Amino acid sequence: MVIYRGTFIFLLGLFLMCIFGCDPVVRHKVLTTIFDGVPSPPPPEQVCAEFAEKKVAELRDELSGKKVADQGKKTGEGSEHPPYTEKRCDDCHNKTKESGFVTAKEDLCDVCHAAFKDAYVHGPVASKACLFCHEPHNSNFPSLLKKNPAELCASCHLEKRSASALHDKVALKKLGCTDCHDPHYGKVPYFLK
Repeated sequence: MVIYRGTFIFLLGLFLMCIFGCDPVVRHKVLTTIFDGVPSPPPPEQVCAEFAEKKVAELRDELSGKKVADQGKKTGEGSEHPPYTEKRCDDCHNKTKESGFVTAKEDLCDVCHAAFKDAYVHGPVASKACLFCHEPHNSNFPSLLKKNPAELCASCHLEKRSASALHDKVALKKLGCTDCHDPHYGKVPYFLK
């Protein structure tokens, strides 16, 4: 009878570990309930500091060309928002406010990024709709874009080009929209660079 009871407890413990094994906090609570002497997890500040140090070191290696980025991407492909990468969530998020952000959602990007104030401003920028084109945390594309730049521009700009012959020649040379146009603002019409 003792052997069966011990086996049952072991299997129950194993089962609980499988169910709750992914979340370290829950796993610790389960372990401390079943066993005595389970060591306490490190404080969150230490975990966050270690994670930030690791990410900064990886970013330095990646920028210096020592390391190829994860998931088979070469250096320069994909992008991450530095506050997100460095676990500085409080730069944008505030759990005490009803909105969950440090300021109004449409003003959030302006907290760190300078507002675009020029003669001509692209529609999404003028209406503070940064998230129409950009992801807030990370992306598989440069500059936190939601799609590759050509697809992103084409998702809105369906109208016939004013200089369609020129645009056709540019497309043959595999140049992108942003090679000639600034996607945010400009001093001349059509945001030409």
